[in-house]
Amino acid sequence: MEQVETRQMSESFRLGAVLALAGGFLDAYTYLVRGGVFANAQTGNIVLLGVRLMEGDWAGAGHYLVPILAFAAGVLTAELVHARCGRWERLHWRQLTVAAEMILLVAVALLPGWADSGANVLVSYVCAVQVQSFRKVAGSAFATTMCTGNLRSGTEALYRGWLTGEREDLRRAGRYYGIIVFFCAGAALGAWCSGAWGRRAVLAASLLLFAAFLLMFRRKNTCGGGESGIK
Repeated sequence: MEQVETRQMSESFRLGAVLALAGGFLDAYTYLVRGGVFANAQTGNIVLLGVRLMEGDWAGAGHYLVPILAFAAGVLTAELVHARCGRWERLHWRQLTVAAEMILLVAVALLPGWADSGANVLVSYVCAVQVQSFRKVAGSAFATTMCTGNLRSGTEALYRGWLTGEREDLRRAGRYYGIIVFFCAGAALGAWCSGAWGRRAVLAASLLLFAAFLLMFRRKNTCGGGESGIK
């Protein structure tokens, strides 16, 4: 009898696509509604931190240091939840992180315009929790809140597939590019919602995470293609 292996839905392309939608949405939201910043990736904040330090602008440096620290705190939180709750049977530890993200995004929606810095800190924290909790799609390393690594890995896989004719490399490239497309679609959705609803638009991202939360009650078979509930 053929042995059927299972893996958590947390590594499925379907869930990765939903999370990428949320990631792109949040980047568009913070840029358009919360002061023209990108809260998902911290490279820009680190560069601007260095610039402000060189200029002797300590207050400006602190403005960029806070979201960097919030991102680091989000990574630590995800690891702590994994360590403390990783053996829970009825609720997957990643579902706990997604539930926390949803709650924090509701809090972001309630913050007024003068608290944009606090909103960006919370979104940075949420994105860090997500990127640390969901690191693979179909066994390959992915990110759902930023695209640079996905673009590099996807192009590398495409080159290897074209050079060797290996179909798995081509499928892997397709998954990487697919996640990028969903991230872009999320940014477009975020731009539309931000224009229509302003600060409250982030609630739509919370709904996307709720969809991800529900998807994780299913388990995907790596052999045979079926799905069954999480045991």
